[in-house]
Amino acid sequence: MLKLNVNMKESALDLAPDTPVLWAIRDGLGLSGTKFGCGVAQCGACTVHVDGQAIRSCITPVSAVSGRKITTIEAITNDKVGKAVHAVWVAHDVAQCGYCQSGQIMSATALLKSNKKPSDADIDAAMSGNICRCGTYQRIRSAIKAASAALA
Repeated sequence: MLKLNVNMKESALDLAPDTPVLWAIRDGLGLSGTKFGCGVAQCGACTVHVDGQAIRSCITPVSAVSGRKITTIEAITNDKVGKAVHAVWVAHDVAQCGYCQSGQIMSATALLKSNKKPSDADIDAAMSGNICRCGTYQRIRSAIKAASAALA
């Protein structure tokens, strides 16, 4: 049994140590906001936070995060920065199909937690691992800047 702290709740799951965090979250805990995209950490749809850092849950084994704090999109608005990012995502109508947006929001929140006033280059670097097939990159950048201003 592995103990995971997901969204401030301790859970014990009977999983192989090499099970990806994504499947522990989705199948083990029933939290479906974190998406499976590519399975090789290239698209960012599976992004969650571990101890505040954005990670790709599709390739991270549960054994690497046991005892650490995992935050998923379901709990991101419990955080001041996450709440601001979520609000501007809606206000700026960022999502089109929406599939990648949980990963985008998680990456944007991690960025703003570490850099309160990111430049365009900072945003591009932080978000480069998140692919949006709908091409909403300009709205994403605009929303991140708006969240930064709202948090100032």
